[in-house]
Amino acid sequence: MSPVVERIASNEHLPKAVDVVIVGGGIVGSATAYFLAKQGVSVALVEKGHVACEQSSRNWGWCRQQNRDARELPISSVSMRLWDSFAPELGRDLGFRRCGLIYATHDESVLAQWAAWHPFGKENGVDTRMLSAVEVAQHIPETRRKWIGGVFSPNDGKAEPALAAPALAEGARAHGATIHQGCAARGLDIANGRVIGVHTEKGLIKANAVLCAAGAWASRFLRPHGISFPQAGVRQTALRTKPTVDVGNCLYSPDFAMTRRLDGSYTLAISGKATIDITPQGLRYSREFLPQFARRLKNVRLGLGRSFVSGPESLPALLTNNDRIFEQNRVLDPEPQQWLIRKVLDGVRGTFPQLANIEVDSVWGALVDCSPDAVPVISKVDQVEGLVLAAGCSGHGFGMGPGIGFLAAQLLRNDAPCVDPSPFRLSRLVDGSKLDIAGL
Repeated sequence: MSPVVERIASNEHLPKAVDVVIVGGGIVGSATAYFLAKQGVSVALVEKGHVACEQSSRNWGWCRQQNRDARELPISSVSMRLWDSFAPELGRDLGFRRCGLIYATHDESVLAQWAAWHPFGKENGVDTRMLSAVEVAQHIPETRRKWIGGVFSPNDGKAEPALAAPALAEGARAHGATIHQGCAARGLDIANGRVIGVHTEKGLIKANAVLCAAGAWASRFLRPHGISFPQAGVRQTALRTKPTVDVGNCLYSPDFAMTRRLDGSYTLAISGKATIDITPQGLRYSREFLPQFARRLKNVRLGLGRSFVSGPESLPALLTNNDRIFEQNRVLDPEPQQWLIRKVLDGVRGTFPQLANIEVDSVWGALVDCSPDAVPVISKVDQVEGLVLAAGCSGHGFGMGPGIGFLAAQLLRNDAPCVDPSPFRLSRLVDGSKLDIAGL
């Protein structure tokens, strides 16, 4: 079952030419469209399904600086400031709240990892506080779990995945952008090494620049143009409860993570527990991903299922240049994993006596697009002038989406970047550079 998303209308007519075409209507594509349109750039955003239909509506909704990899921290800081600005600018409540994030654990090794990050966070301006067992108990209203400690970031928070990308897309339209849903991009139009447009199922849109923000589909979209983007999908599961008693806003523990939504329900999930499906694309990029997956193998399961024959990593996707494959897969909607649902519910019910009878409203699967070092790609593409890639967010894309979109807009306009873009360059994944795998 897909999560609920606020649906918005599409523009009726496809423009013949714009300054920028954005491929992908998730949080990154919608944010980029918004920032560009505000600057007077003509933009067409094309999405094969509907805005926020895939990973941008299937995440926890966390917006954080706490426990970020050093390469991500600058852009996560930019993102937090942008999240603050959206409600007054858009006149919409995106559910963004600096409600604080609490991490709590009963595992000494996990606590040591957080403690090791703590001085780095303080040095870089993050308000982060280590918590004793007594202090954790003061923050979390529960009686069945004996936490040994934790960490608290009072300025971090959450937003609503059901609202954020649609609101930004509508904000872009208010500044002149056009939104085209049910309109798959089939490929790039390239002349003399420069992008000059995008072929869609509804016709060609001429453009001076293109952003590929296609999430799990980005590698497949670029491959026919001779562009290699090592990318792997990790299958995860989340669920939403029915509205229930308030036991806090955002809590992370090794057994579960929970986020309270505006309607009083909770999104529940588990960090790091997932399935890696064996796929043709995965086999193709196995050398690049082997170090990361080997490090995390104890937390994942290997699987073989639909993704081998259907979707962005499938055999047809790898062996053919069928440009209809995107419209043949309007919404990537993996089956939820029942073992994960049981595990997260057992963790929550076993921790909070108040939630012993918590009711499940809906469950869904998600395919998290990952890069080999678990750090996003936000980069000009060397082979094709005018093309920018923003993908591989590795499960961090929602909270950092505004900052990623802001940087992507700057790259598209050749403006001075808000942060050093070199850690996010595509070339690091394909030129033999030694990769440092993000550990948090």
